[in-house]
Amino acid sequence: MDLDFLKDRMKMFERMINTADYNLANELISDDASFYTPASEKPLYGGQGYLSVVEFMRSGFSDVQWSLEDMVAEGNKVAVHWALRGTHDGKFLGVEPTGKVIRASVMNFYYFDDNGKIINDVAAEGMIAILRPLGLCP
Repeated sequence: MDLDFLKDRMKMFERMINTADYNLANELISDDASFYTPASEKPLYGGQGYLSVVEFMRSGFSDVQWSLEDMVAEGNKVAVHWALRGTHDGKFLGVEPTGKVIRASVMNFYYFDDNGKIINDVAAEGMIAILRPLGLCP
């Protein structure tokens, strides 16, 4: 797959998650792609499912924004380093608003089908993957 094409798709993806553009989500994400969120035990599908993850984040951080900091593409996949920022101004996972500003560095791997649509998104969990089985975080 053309690497410049994939990188352009990810720039469109950044715009899609920051604006919650359903038309763009349906253009970029395969209807068969499944996504998971702490708000749902069942997978969510397609562009609408992916944007429900964005809505979940916005329920606690109404001004949340993702900034595409860096990306590497190879074959049919793209690795992206995201910078996330938002203000905790809504109830989130049972925690009442604190007004605190959050900042996070996030890494995701996106896999594309032959039509240039995202079919899978794998988030690198980092330290949370270590803390969760120890009972140190939900």
